[in-house]
Amino acid sequence: MKNFFLFLVIIFFNSCQYFEKQVPSEKELLQKELKSINWKEVDEYPSVEDCEKISDKIQRQQCFFEIMSQLIQEKLDIDTLSILYPELDTIEVKVTVFPNSTLEFEPQFPKDSVTYDTIKIDSILRARLIDFPKVNPAIKRGIPVKSQFILPVILKEKEQK
Repeated sequence: MKNFFLFLVIIFFNSCQYFEKQVPSEKELLQKELKSINWKEVDEYPSVEDCEKISDKIQRQQCFFEIMSQLIQEKLDIDTLSILYPELDTIEVKVTVFPNSTLEFEPQFPKDSVTYDTIKIDSILRARLIDFPKVNPAIKRGIPVKSQFILPVILKEKEQK
């Protein structure tokens, strides 16, 4: 009986090893989490006060893009871009919203045969595209992040025949 009891005690202590769970290391967990994050998308897009009351993510994004396009268009309407470049009816502007809510604008030029004075257009944009309303930056996992997008800005309406 003593041998049997000793045998049970040995099996009991050895069997405890079978119930231990392997705990993944912090590095493994971090790598797994980093791989699961979609870094190309934000949780919340940048926004202005007028769009804050919209709860739907897509409608809020659309509201922001429309307001930004409209503001850029209004600021460029009073300039000579359409006179200097009559063939230029739309310009694409890369807008960067930084985590501290500052904005940066950069014109994107088509790669076609028409050459534009990019320095002149860029300086006009920098001079005109100031004094925007406060823009709340994009949010990723609760942290403000830098975001960039390209907005088509209509400089002059196409004439209807």
